[in-house]
Amino acid sequence: MIQKSVSGILRTGFRARVTGLENFPEDGPVIVASNHLAFLDSIIISALMPRRVAFLAKSEYVNTPGVRGKMMKLMFEAIDIIPVNRSDRKESMKALGKALEVLNEGRVFGIYPEGTRSRDGYLYRGKIGMAWLAHMTGAPVVPIGLIGTDKLQKPDSNMVYPKRFTVRVGKPLYFEKTGETMTGKQRKETTAKIMDEIAALSGQGRKDVYNVSPSASRDGGATS
Repeated sequence: MIQKSVSGILRTGFRARVTGLENFPEDGPVIVASNHLAFLDSIIISALMPRRVAFLAKSEYVNTPGVRGKMMKLMFEAIDIIPVNRSDRKESMKALGKALEVLNEGRVFGIYPEGTRSRDGYLYRGKIGMAWLAHMTGAPVVPIGLIGTDKLQKPDSNMVYPKRFTVRVGKPLYFEKTGETMTGKQRKETTAKIMDEIAALSGQGRKDVYNVSPSASRDGGATS
């Protein structure tokens, strides 16, 4: 019910344009791989896809106390959230294992291969986690290009602006189910192919380096 309500708000209040929904598999495990421009991207994707999408999210998004915490929790009820404590490295490393569980249950898992939001509009180098999931499960990868979601909310702001944005859904990509026998070369080639498809859908310029969140930059390392 909440998912339908959020979808209605996005389509009418924000005049969301969605193309390629016919490409989305009707059943079975699916990996959704998207570029990442804004805090609201996970809510947007899950609300506008024909099936619920599970995403990893910082545990503080659903555990924050007070009114702000309740509002955030309500927003994220439109998604199957998998809380991850990124300050705990062991917990963060378990994240892909949790994603594997979702896919083995025949559900949909969403991932941002860049690892964190792009703050300059470029599409950064993809990490190999999504390729690992694809080769472990044989689940098709549906590439998504988000355009204009960065205009909805400025970084570090709670204000949301009703700007028009576009979600472009690409055709599913299929990769060999190899399990643990996958090679590093396979993961790199699979990652490159998926990122090429995302770039074609989003129209973004490319940067062949890994993106790092501002907080990670201050701490001297990446968050994922």
